[in-house]
Amino acid sequence: MVQHKQLVEVRKIMADFARLTGLASNETASRRYLWTDAFAVCNYFSLYRQGGQEADKQRALDLIDQVHTNLGRHRRDDPRRGWISDLDQEDGENHPTRGGLRIGKKLNERPAGAPYQEAREWEQDGQYFHYLTKWMHALERAAVITGEPKYCRWAIELAKAAHAGFVYRDNQEGVKRMYWKMSIDLSRPLVTSMGHHDPLDALVTYHELRACRRKHFAGQEMPDLAPEIADAEYMCRDRNWATDDPLGLGGLLFDACRVFQMALGGMEVTPVTPQHLIADAHAGLGVFVRQNQLSIPADHRLAFRELGLSLGLRAVQKIKYLIESNERHTQSILSNEISSLLKAVPLADEIENYWSRPASQKSQTWLDHRDINMVMLATSLLPKEFLSI
Repeated sequence: MVQHKQLVEVRKIMADFARLTGLASNETASRRYLWTDAFAVCNYFSLYRQGGQEADKQRALDLIDQVHTNLGRHRRDDPRRGWISDLDQEDGENHPTRGGLRIGKKLNERPAGAPYQEAREWEQDGQYFHYLTKWMHALERAAVITGEPKYCRWAIELAKAAHAGFVYRDNQEGVKRMYWKMSIDLSRPLVTSMGHHDPLDALVTYHELRACRRKHFAGQEMPDLAPEIADAEYMCRDRNWATDDPLGLGGLLFDACRVFQMALGGMEVTPVTPQHLIADAHAGLGVFVRQNQLSIPADHRLAFRELGLSLGLRAVQKIKYLIESNERHTQSILSNEISSLLKAVPLADEIENYWSRPASQKSQTWLDHRDINMVMLATSLLPKEFLSI
């Protein structure tokens, strides 16, 4: 049950976000950032589902249009113009995700041949796979809530474009791998290492989109993700997903929640299981708790990373609820790992309460990442649509 206080706080946060980033008015320049906006879309849909206000749904759809118009096109400081997919104006509007979507960083991407500088690379544009999967999920929620097949189609087209750009065969090892960061036009890697959970995000998200298509848009003509799923299955074999990074832990628990929901619908996401993901998350959470990171001052903490963990713990609560509400699934699936993770749920309350305080929001680390911090706080407080498929 959502408390009135939480609903009021989330509504205020999202109104402030719309005003600050140019979503609410043309008087403020649009400031789009793909990760933040993906969570924001889910937040507006959660508000809509909770209160039934059409304005909340419309704000989510307006944000989707702004993201595609801004991040689906080349930057203003780039000599290239138009859609990054190279489609013409009309085709680009009909297929805005076919070239992927830019991150939305302040600086343009590193030019071809320029030396790699790690600190600077964090501020430079390009494409991140784990941002693209969050946007695919936001589009899936738009498709389900509006009943409009175009959102599911756009999500699938984005999945195919991202997979084609990020996945490659390592000739030395003879295996499929993924780049961590690609150029704006997906033509060259900017960071060649592979993100720990990127193959898992790929597999789970592709299955989510396939489930969305089959359940809601079976009669619609849409691309098939079978080849992409096969690659992702291969990359996910025999993997240990454990991490002590709070944001990574949150993502792992979010994936476990999605896999469990698909299992309830009769869809297996091989070779991963909810039990496997929960066990790995449990191992990593133990390390994180022992590090006692939540006791250090705000200026040495990153709110959005911690809020990723609190959101993951809300996903654990959702898994517990789903287990208890589906009698055909035995209680044995509520393993020791789930029981232990449920004991950690007060950490979510602690994190949310800490970053809701005005004093914490005056810290430099909060102000430096204000947009993403405020939006992820809102998601953790009202996670319904983000945690749904």
